[in-house]
Amino acid sequence: MSILLSELIRNYPCRLCGTGDPVITDVEYDSRKTVAGSLFFCMPGAVTDGHSYAGKVYEAGCRAFVVERVLDLPEDAVQVVVESSRAALAVLSAVFYGNPADRLTLIGVGGTKGKTTTAILIKEILCARGFRCAYIGSNGITYLGRYFETVNTTPESRELHRHFLAMAEAGVTHVVMEVSSLAPCTHRVDGLTFDTVLFTNLGRDHIGPTEHASFEEYRDAKRRLYTDFGAKNVIWNADDPHGMYMVEGTDANRISYAIRNDADFRGSDLLPYRDSTSLGIDFAVAYEGERTAVRLRTPGSFSIYNGLAAIAACTRYGVTVGGCADALRKISITGRFEVVDAVPGATFLIDYAHNGLSLSTALRELRTYTPKRLICIFGTVGGRTQERRQELAEAASALADYSIITSDNPNFEDPNAIIDEIVSHMDKNALYTTIADREEAVRFAVRIAEEGDILLFAGKGHETYQLIEGEKVPFSERTIILSEAEKVREKLVLL
Repeated sequence: MSILLSELIRNYPCRLCGTGDPVITDVEYDSRKTVAGSLFFCMPGAVTDGHSYAGKVYEAGCRAFVVERVLDLPEDAVQVVVESSRAALAVLSAVFYGNPADRLTLIGVGGTKGKTTTAILIKEILCARGFRCAYIGSNGITYLGRYFETVNTTPESRELHRHFLAMAEAGVTHVVMEVSSLAPCTHRVDGLTFDTVLFTNLGRDHIGPTEHASFEEYRDAKRRLYTDFGAKNVIWNADDPHGMYMVEGTDANRISYAIRNDADFRGSDLLPYRDSTSLGIDFAVAYEGERTAVRLRTPGSFSIYNGLAAIAACTRYGVTVGGCADALRKISITGRFEVVDAVPGATFLIDYAHNGLSLSTALRELRTYTPKRLICIFGTVGGRTQERRQELAEAASALADYSIITSDNPNFEDPNAIIDEIVSHMDKNALYTTIADREEAVRFAVRIAEEGDILLFAGKGHETYQLIEGEKVPFSERTIILSEAEKVREKLVLL
């Protein structure tokens, strides 16, 4: 794949500095991956500025640069001066890859919690009904049996368009993708047109020095998905107090779902079920005068919201509510209330709940299953979102019978310092222990599990690593649980 620089930027507002018209064979923003033929985008970041790597990239053979200010480079380095390198990356990546998103039907899922589950439910329902559908989000990129890991919930624009091209060439027709609050702010989804967008809910999250300055800023960044990307359909949670605000101002067809309020898709008759190995919930969905029974393999009323949103989305593409219900009975989602069949009589659940709202919601719902003890294993990330530490402590103090406070991607921050900050917010009457090594914390949890207990391993979810001092250290919570459970069963046999 190649294109002359002049052709690539022909319709983009910019000015040129330097001579020549190099052939572009790749678009890149990572200096380590840039070679001769690349168009290197110098992008300012929270920690480093890509402009400072231009000299190194030139030495590697690159002669084309997108910059926000003219750099001191040799005359044969063509500099494309733009207002925003990130915005240019989105538009020019689309052009370079042949605007592949135009060949796909895009479905965007936004909100504070429930994005991953809702998006995967939509993808799995559509696939079960014969669609060639892809998923992009926190759980990676999946389509037609292929899997690619993602760094961000919504990948950088260059990655998006590269994958869109591969999907379109493979025959994918629909793509369900999670859209984070930062995605519109960082131009990752600039130029995309979504056919359908969904609003799950809104709570406080991603507020901090390197994210959003305030709740209002966070809220309005989320809202852009529903107003700025040309959606034909907006599916929204009519029970969420922010729901109407989020979808006001859109010309799209608005479809609501709810449990408490009147809505186009309304859930009722909630009935939790629990067997020897799993948890879940049954409910009925009313739509256009008909009621359909639905069973989900995840617990809680919040699961019903995810299910209702997925059903509402899939009906936009001709799937009946009954067809959705048939598919939902078989769907399990990695790291989202994922049941691990480990020790007889105890229920082990892995979930991505990593903020106060999601953890309190998860624990509150698990209480409805009347556990002998509700045990919560959790930590929080290092270097950001300090506000979460108090929220998580308060949620665990109020709703868990016993907590094991441990590490969760501490990165460059001292894990014990993070734990100490969480502990400082724990209620004085709360029962807990602290184990900085998360593997040991997981093994300890398995060893103390008793019949009737429910254990929630919160925070890691689908992740298969611990982020420690900038390195992704392999870490599988599921594997560790099963390993320790085997030891526990062996001891029981010997007894």
